[in-house]
Amino acid sequence: MGPPCESTAVFCFSRKVRRAALGDMLVDMSESKAVILGAAGTSLTDEEIAFYKGERPWGFILFARNIAEPGQVRDLVAAMRDCVGNPDAPVFVDQEGGRVQRFRAPLAAEYPPASALGALYQHDPQAGLRAAWLMSRLHAFDLRKYGVNADCLPVLDVPVEGAHDVIGGRAYAKRPEIVAAMGKAAAEGLEAGGVLPVIKHMPGHGRAFSDSHHQLPVVEASLDVLRAHDFVPFRAMRDAPMGMTAHVVYTSIDPEKPATTSARVIETIIRGEIGFDGLLMSDDVSMRALSGDFGTRAEAILAAGCDVVLHCNGVMSEMSAVCERVPALAGRSLERAKAAVKGLARRDDTLEAAVRAEFDAMFAAVA
Repeated sequence: MGPPCESTAVFCFSRKVRRAALGDMLVDMSESKAVILGAAGTSLTDEEIAFYKGERPWGFILFARNIAEPGQVRDLVAAMRDCVGNPDAPVFVDQEGGRVQRFRAPLAAEYPPASALGALYQHDPQAGLRAAWLMSRLHAFDLRKYGVNADCLPVLDVPVEGAHDVIGGRAYAKRPEIVAAMGKAAAEGLEAGGVLPVIKHMPGHGRAFSDSHHQLPVVEASLDVLRAHDFVPFRAMRDAPMGMTAHVVYTSIDPEKPATTSARVIETIIRGEIGFDGLLMSDDVSMRALSGDFGTRAEAILAAGCDVVLHCNGVMSEMSAVCERVPALAGRSLERAKAAVKGLARRDDTLEAAVRAEFDAMFAAVA
């Protein structure tokens, strides 16, 4: 099932799509704070419930620590949404396949990494694009069962030789045009299942020689080199509904600040040169690549031009410090948030069993 490809660069489909009425789905987002928050465990504590109700984050994010069994996940997601009074509030997860996959067996199939899909593309471009669409469509089936409606995928980073393996096999390929085509197919597979894709990590993490979870990477490539390589997939997917920044310093653009807190990178490159006008969220504000206390980090992220601050680890003291400095969604950020969630109304009529059988057969043949 699913769309055929007319070229290696464009992944087209003309499938009948069901559209739900949006009037009842969209609550007043102007009451939501410009933040996405995690939770500490498999159910919400009384303290978390009171905090979320008071702060009203725009969305939530799940990690492996939050996932135990199907009913528990559905209850947790429902409880999160109940706190903010929005039955369709965005709930994110990193469900890429390979080593970055929060839902694992038996809650979801074990999927190959992006590099395996890219290897298939190198042998047969049409098959590679098809596999990317199929796997994302399966992610959408998996996630919607638990109420999750946003996936931090596709990874559009293009690794270079010798770069840190924090990206590694999470990337589709080392050629930007392949990453662009595969990323587009993956995003369309998610959208066909009513799941929001998030392109990451803008404007490119593939050249970093350190892991931004632990320290701040510095990229010294020239702007011309970045334009010809790192920016290419993001420019190709500039119409995506959501994107995530990279905690990386690009010395040829801003020698002092990482992209996440650099107005120069966000305004000149991400919004300007790349042309991305979707909702821009930061990477996790608790990562060690950023400096300063949590309130200062959050304020700097929004001042630089991000629309939403992401905080993942569920530590209450950190979340409190972030939320003290984060305002309600307003202006263009509010408009972008509203535009992004419209994609949740789009679901195709693809049958899960058929998609899973085709995907499994494709990789069985490769093996």
